[in-house]
Order: sequence, then structure tokens, then C-alpha cells
Amino acid sequence: MSKESDWKEELDFLRNLIQQTELQKTKKWGGEVYTINGGNVLSISAFKNYVSLWFFNGVFLKDPYKVLGNAQESKTKALRHWQFTSTSEMDEQKINEYIQEAIANEKKGLKWKPEKSGKLLIPTALNDAFNADEKLKTAFSELTPFKQKEYAEYIGTAKRAQTQLDRIKKITPLILEGQGLNDRYR
Repeated sequence: MSKESDWKEELDFLRNLIQQTELQKTKKWGGEVYTINGGNVLSISAFKNYVSLWFFNGVFLKDPYKVLGNAQESKTKALRHWQFTSTSEMDEQKINEYIQEAIANEKKGLKWKPEKSGKLLIPTALNDAFNADEKLKTAFSELTPFKQKEYAEYIGTAKRAQTQLDRIKKITPLILEGQGLNDRYR
């Protein structure tokens, strides 16, 4: 059985609520996304243990019932979600309040603006690789700042030195080809 069929009743409940709004359904990132004026407002997803209603700019929601969670603290900035494990805990009026506020926020143009980070910090292991391979250093310097930051963070987030070295070995061909870490997914 698929996650979708395991949570059919809960997903149908949310879909019926959303269909009563002016939101337009579309498919993005392999899931159901609801938009207004081209802006992403919310999404619904089924997981193994729950169904989730995602608000793309949920950070701006007042959350009077304290039901919203952050998927990954310190990583996820604007996205918030509300989890459900059965229709018995789905209060139509409360859910609708959140949906209407999310729509109003999108219409107002409330959007999370990512902070511009300062100087690019190159992890020591990556810097050592550059010192050992001038072609790698040159290829890295020709990448866009965004791609450089992706690689630096990818190496810097590895906790073990061996993992950093393994990651450097993996990304070296990509850098030499002028590709970004996640270009194949874009």
C-alpha cells in the first residue's frame, strides 16, 4: 500500500477544504502545491506516520493554536507544517483560519528573504585539496558564488575528517566540469 492510500481520508479532507478557496492546484517537486498569483502558498503530503499541511511562508503565520512545526530547526527558515494522524484531530475551522491567513500573506507579498552571508568560508580540508591541485582551485574560483557556497557547506557540514575527504573526492570531478553540487536536480 502507498502512503497516499494509507492516508486517503485525511488527504481528501484537506483537499476538500483547499478546494473551497481560490488556490490553484499544481504539481511541483513531485507533490501537490497550491498557489495564488504564481506564488506557492501551501502543500499537502503523506508520510509514514502522518499527513502534513505545509505553509511555504509559514514563518509569518500567527499560529494562535501553536500547531506549526519547523521541519529542520536552524536550516528551514520560512516553511512550517501542521501534522495530523487522523481526521478526528482535523478541525475544519482552525485549518481554514491558517489557510486564509496564508493566502492573505501571499497577496500582501510577505516572503522570506534569505540573509546574505558575508565572506565565503572555505573548510580546511577543501583548502588543503586546493593547495594540492591547482586545476581544482582554478575551476572552483570560476564557479558562481552560489555554487562555491554549496560546495563549501557540503564539505563543512561533514563531522568526520574522513567524510570530508570522501566528499572532496566525490565533488572534484563536478568542480572540474564547472558543475554545481545539485545541478543535476535543477
